[in-house]
Amino acid sequence: MLNRRVRLQPLVLFALILGLLLSSSFVVAQEGRVIKIASQSPLSGGQSAVGVGIRNGVELAIQQLGGNLRDMGFQIQYVPYDDQASPDVGVANAQQIVADPEILAVIGHYNTGVAIPSSEVYNQNQLLMVSPANTGPAVTDRGLPIVNRVVGRDDLQGPTGAQFAASLEDVETVWVLHDTTAYGQGVAEFFRQEAEAQGLVVLGFEGTEERANFDGIIQPILALAPDLIYFGGIYDQVGIFISQARAAGYEGYFMGPDGIDSPDLAELAGEAVVGTYYTTVAGPASIYPNAAQFIEDYTEAYGEPPTPFAAQAYDSAAIVLAALERAIEANGGELPTREQLAAEARATENYEGLTGTITFDDNGDPEYSNYYVLQVVSADPAQWSSNTVISTIQIPSPLKAQELAAEGEATAEATPES
Repeated sequence: MLNRRVRLQPLVLFALILGLLLSSSFVVAQEGRVIKIASQSPLSGGQSAVGVGIRNGVELAIQQLGGNLRDMGFQIQYVPYDDQASPDVGVANAQQIVADPEILAVIGHYNTGVAIPSSEVYNQNQLLMVSPANTGPAVTDRGLPIVNRVVGRDDLQGPTGAQFAASLEDVETVWVLHDTTAYGQGVAEFFRQEAEAQGLVVLGFEGTEERANFDGIIQPILALAPDLIYFGGIYDQVGIFISQARAAGYEGYFMGPDGIDSPDLAELAGEAVVGTYYTTVAGPASIYPNAAQFIEDYTEAYGEPPTPFAAQAYDSAAIVLAALERAIEANGGELPTREQLAAEARATENYEGLTGTITFDDNGDPEYSNYYVLQVVSADPAQWSSNTVISTIQIPSPLKAQELAAEGEATAEATPES
């Protein structure tokens, strides 16, 4: 028995040494070869329908478009965070994100009020952010070199809605509500300014954080009977308001911005939602000629059609992946710094995405963005993607508009839909 143990010891020792060598080689091989991409969107709570769609769009892009980076010998890991549509949670998540040196970019957010303070944390740590949904002007107007977005702005979306409202023959008076957030109040103010410029009479302008019983707001509105109510807010609040206002006897039009662009609006408002107008910088993925395969793949992967901003999330992640490829090549096959990647992403030019051709201006806005006016056609949430597209307006970013003005070119073109 003693001799047998002596004979096994060299074999055991060899196996242990071999295992350590292999383990060490694996660690050395993997060191510096992991790339993490994070996202922040509301994955729980009343706004999770859109937030989960954003997460899914990023995930699908990494799965489908990460092959070149994997061929370069890098592992790509996706790290989604739930910001709960809360600035405090978004900032806390941002601090965790920047503390992980393997995270080189973040896709987010959905809410402007979450994006702005969170991006301050990213900026302090030179971490690239590409937003699929944030429309507040201050997101990019602060001039942070790490912040970019693939969608338009509320200082152009709000006026687009007001111009359309003014074009309706039986609309002369409007009442404007907002949800008191940076996004909702901002877009409502831009709507009000343009509505007045268009000759509409604004009978009221107020903010509310109410989410359940709107009777105290609805009764004064009914007394003045505006032709149209505009609500700058998010679908989980606006849907309940629309339902209660119609039940209370309001017979005019409802309108809102892209915050109400979600099938959950129909779920919450029921039949009262039919006929509602809304502007959006996204719209259903079906309006994009390049998105047909994406819709099929997304539906197969997640069991439902893509929600608004899922395609924009896909494009945001795709831009990050393409920038990573360019930065790694420029860096001799090695990982770039966060600062190098942010600079490479800002240099994005003529990227052919699902939602259009994207070139970032010096502030991180797309040089051109589309703004859509749609009308809800059904109370069935499953029919949300069938909403009628009334018009499509392409408008340059403020910086691009200045450039075009200097060259004497037109700045906007509206395309009515048949």
